[in-house]
Amino acid sequence: MEEPLLTIEGLRTHFFTSEGVLKAVDGVDLAVPAGKTVCLVGESGCGKSVTARSILQLVDRPGRIVEGSIRWKGGLDLAALDPTGEEIRRVRGGEIGMVFQEPMASLSPMYTVGAQLSQALRLHRDLSRQQAREEGVALLRKVGIPNAEQRFDAYPFQLSGGMCQRVMIAIALCCDPALLIADEPTTALDVTTQARIVDLMVDLRAQNDMAMLFITHDLGVVAEVADEVAVMYLGKVVEHGTAEKIFNDPRHPYTRALLRSIPKLRGGAARRRLTAIRGMVPSLRQVPEGCSFHSRCDHAIDGVCDTTAPPLKRHGEAHLAYCHLDEVPAERLDPAVQVTGRSAVEEAEPLLRVEGLAMRYPIGGGLFRKPAGFVRAVDGVDLTILPGQTLGLVGESGCGKTTLGRCVARLIEPTAGRILYREESGDEVDLAAVTGARLKAYRRQIRMIFQDPFSSLNPRMTLQQIVGEPLRTSGIAGGSELRDRVADMLTRVGLRPEYMQRYPHAFSGGQRQRINIARALITGPRLVIADEPVSALDVSVRAQILNLLTDLQEELGLTYLFISHDLSVVEHISDRVTVMYLGKVVEDADTAGLYRRPRHPYTEALLDAVPVPDPALRRERRTPDTGDDLPDPAAPPPGCRFHTRCAHVRPESCRTDVPELRAYGERRLAACHHAAQLTLAGVGSTAREVGTGG
Repeated sequence: MEEPLLTIEGLRTHFFTSEGVLKAVDGVDLAVPAGKTVCLVGESGCGKSVTARSILQLVDRPGRIVEGSIRWKGGLDLAALDPTGEEIRRVRGGEIGMVFQEPMASLSPMYTVGAQLSQALRLHRDLSRQQAREEGVALLRKVGIPNAEQRFDAYPFQLSGGMCQRVMIAIALCCDPALLIADEPTTALDVTTQARIVDLMVDLRAQNDMAMLFITHDLGVVAEVADEVAVMYLGKVVEHGTAEKIFNDPRHPYTRALLRSIPKLRGGAARRRLTAIRGMVPSLRQVPEGCSFHSRCDHAIDGVCDTTAPPLKRHGEAHLAYCHLDEVPAERLDPAVQVTGRSAVEEAEPLLRVEGLAMRYPIGGGLFRKPAGFVRAVDGVDLTILPGQTLGLVGESGCGKTTLGRCVARLIEPTAGRILYREESGDEVDLAAVTGARLKAYRRQIRMIFQDPFSSLNPRMTLQQIVGEPLRTSGIAGGSELRDRVADMLTRVGLRPEYMQRYPHAFSGGQRQRINIARALITGPRLVIADEPVSALDVSVRAQILNLLTDLQEELGLTYLFISHDLSVVEHISDRVTVMYLGKVVEDADTAGLYRRPRHPYTEALLDAVPVPDPALRRERRTPDTGDDLPDPAAPPPGCRFHTRCAHVRPESCRTDVPELRAYGERRLAACHHAAQLTLAGVGSTAREVGTGG
């Protein structure tokens, strides 16, 4: 049997803090075979990134490797090397490359991407400045960056997130490493950009015959790339096997719970409640005795799992799990909830109508100068939201989703258009024309849940102050009544009232998002705008929040505008979906119809890019690469704005004529010249399977 390229045995990396020793990695055994991709998965705080950093001796103080070995090519023990010595520096970049999570933060804004790429080349290879430039340009071409010569001299802030991640991959590959470590390389990217980066890494692995250690919490991406999967929980590997075994026959309750908690594209089938993992990952300061997962496990055995560490059990060849159970009992599925038959709601008058809404930002200009142009963030948008429904708003970053949501909430003043809000009396009021104290009253009825649960809470305010502030500023309640209302709302969102005097730093990401939701709902709103409310959360916490939003909608009769780029999440929660591209609506339809048969090529591209959490359904590249770069919203392309990236473009009309948003059936709109003739691929189908024609 061939020796693995990398072998980790008994690795322990601890952080020595004033509050005690934190065992971030606590006895990890892992092997990465040559030419294979091993995915390391688990929730945040489980030790995945620390394991990766330990391999290259990049652990920040006060952390250090205290025990174990990391054998490279069967000989050199990387764990025994001086973290600042010449030998480990030769391995870093030269033999083992690494791609970090956040490309914008990993690249210096002070230097061009070419300078940073050349530095890596000249550090490990004996190249002149001109040779490094030529090799760097060739690498940029290899990772799929167009106009590589010009982009070589660009600064990171002049490139998109997907382009920056391609630059990071080029730097990692510059010395043809035998192993590439990718730490959450697609987490901060749109679904289309994520798909292209995943495709690129799979292709480069095959071309370079290298191994890959791929760290992620996105199980859809794991199914796309993995040969083997290792599942980590609280510093330990709890299950390891081939991708097929892990997805089809998981043997650890934690693995099974992770798989059950992800929303899957249904293509219009009945919706089921997500199965969330109860509780949260325990603090490293208080790791449970026995099996570390027993406090969250639905199958824990009293007196066994809470006292005795689980034994290693083998389930066939190369499939290992640490669990007291020989078989994990099958969970009962929650009954399906059909979401398509809301005729009573659909007959109601709209709660909100947006007509011709535009938001333009000036470029340059000043006190005595005219602007050089305008960025058309939102450019003539029409949409309708019915009471009690959820409208999903989807599209890539930069398409205008968040700007539209902020205009509706009147956090910013739109340049043009109307925002017609229907009051409980039945009268419509144009919120775009409302100002002053009257606008303040409507902000109690239209509330917003922000994307980042960490930056959107004031760290100097207690929970009571944060959640109760809208009541106080609106003059709704104060004193003991305010405290009672806050306590009641915290209970509704699954937080204990006794937490009211705590500060945000004492809560996890999922708990902070619950605080955000409580703050949004405390005034009793009718419309809630949720701007990427789960994008910053782990898959298990995401399930908890999505279930909570659904429960609160049913309990309080809420209407949601749900903004996201995650189409599986949007399908799970939405009744209708509106698709935006470069400031305009390109498609609007009920959820089932849009996912089964999209009418716009951009919608098809978005659906095609969604990773499916099943290794047997690894995505076939049905559509050509649409490219990383969106056109400049300050100078959008003539004709159809998507024609520069469209797989179905026809020069006689698409490049010159602007398509209108037209009806195709009942309450189905699309802005495509050829929507009636094209048969586009939806979820669970391909264009070839469904035939051709209108």
